[in-house]
Amino acid sequence: MPQKTPPSATGAPVAPRSAVRRLVREIADFVFASVCAGCGAAGTALCASCEAELAPRVVRPRSDVVPLRAGLAFDGVAASVLRAVKEDGQTSLIRTLRPALAAAVDDLCAGATAPRRIDVVVPVPTTRAAFRRRGYRVPEILARGTGIPLLRALSSARRVRDQRGLGARERRINLAGGLIASRAGAGASALIVDDVITTGATCAEAARALGAAGFTVVGAVAVAATLRRG
Repeated sequence: MPQKTPPSATGAPVAPRSAVRRLVREIADFVFASVCAGCGAAGTALCASCEAELAPRVVRPRSDVVPLRAGLAFDGVAASVLRAVKEDGQTSLIRTLRPALAAAVDDLCAGATAPRRIDVVVPVPTTRAAFRRRGYRVPEILARGTGIPLLRALSSARRVRDQRGLGARERRINLAGGLIASRAGAGASALIVDDVITTGATCAEAARALGAAGFTVVGAVAVAATLRRG
């Protein structure tokens, strides 16, 4: 039998939380659609000039743990659009970021050392606090757009500090042992998906957890990556 919406104290039906979050996102999309997320110009969610700035330019961050690829550098329009998606609820802009992620996947799968196949994509888990605040998981939405079967195989093993403001070494220490695989890999080849690669510490920890569970990790991809100075 279909579940009925529970009544409120006044007897009126109460909408499920998921429906409320969806309505909030739709309202946010409508409100912010009048201002370009890239440059602030009025009249559109993303102007043609800013959308052109999202044309993929693959970045290959260095890593001793797992191959990393991103479709764009995390600056300028790319950074502004990602912030609009993550912090302002403009999920409709995700479509403009998918070409960058696809380019990162294609670049990873090119060359002599490329994986023969990718069985599953595994999104980096969103913290509970971020999910409560947003009502959606950005890496998971991105991963679903790759066309590769999605497996939600990672979860938090313990509480970690907020990563913002931490350096590369501090992030590695903060994340060590912070993720655990909830599924057995049995040799399946897995591609990790995140929205932004900053130092690579999150992807390295995800690769460690998946490898410990029997997955063969072929690499990690993201829409954008922070360019390291020096």
